Amino acid sequence: MKKTGIIAAAGLAALISSCSSSAPKADMKTDVDSLSYSIGMAQTQGLKPYLVNRLGVDTTYLAEFVKGLNEGANAGDDKKKTAYYAGIQIGQQVSQQMIKGINYEVFGNDSTQTISLQNFLAGFIAGVMEKGGQMTLEQAQELAQAKMKEVKAKSLEKTYGDNKKAGEEFMANIAKKAGIKKLANGVYYEVIKEGNGEIPADTSRVEVNYEGKLINDTVFDSSYERKSPATFRCNQVIPGWTEALTHMPVGSTWMVYIPQDQAYAEREAGQIKPFSALKFKIELLSIKK
Repeated sequence: MKKTGIIAAAGLAALISSCSSSAPKADMKTDVDSLSYSIGMAQTQGLKPYLVNRLGVDTTYLAEFVKGLNEGANAGDDKKKTAYYAGIQIGQQVSQQMIKGINYEVFGNDSTQTISLQNFLAGFIAGVMEKGGQMTLEQAQELAQAKMKEVKAKSLEKTYGDNKKAGEEFMANIAKKAGIKKLANGVYYEVIKEGNGEIPADTSRVEVNYEGKLINDTVFDSSYERKSPATFRCNQVIPGWTEALTHMPVGSTWMVYIPQDQAYAEREAGQIKPFSALKFKIELLSIKK
């Protein structure tokens, strides 16, 4: 017998074990009765792990699951109940997925901060009902993007403010060193070896060897260690790299110092924490034609 795939579609099937007192009583008078019962039981294969692992159901409350199952299965084409059950389903998605996802996007791993569920629901319901809203949907989308960026920046400042300050102090000290030269946007460099080749444009594909370090000299990336130069367009990397490469003759080796806003800014990348100033040894090997 081919399975109907109910589990994958909606997770609805008759789960009788451990809560039979809430289940309808089977009447096995005919072959169709037996067929109906056996199909129902067969559909529960794999359902319990699905409920636990995919839907987060606590098996202590399986009787409540059966109660909801009975109500849903017997609702038929009742449009009022269909709407209500859909609201329950979406509400659980809001609680278990949307709010958690938004909190992580905005606040990262800081579990002490959360968006307001009350205000979220107020806006959500106003949007669904298309009345009583304090702004249009288009305005809400624009404001949400702007406010998310603003609130996220404040949260990151709170968490990584010390890292940002350390980077600013590092860059200020670099600016005072002998032999240091300045490029635009606060990028500095010192020449280890001066080449006399062509200088790339921002659209040029270049071949480079490099070593990237945090300001405490921790190496986070190195083509030297991989024994394989990197090739890319100058405008496909962080802004500080683009600035350096488009002033650097082929054959040169520079030590380049990049402020956080010309590196990864508020983004985290492996060992690189938000607002990290970085330094790179860059060896420009060639321009790919």
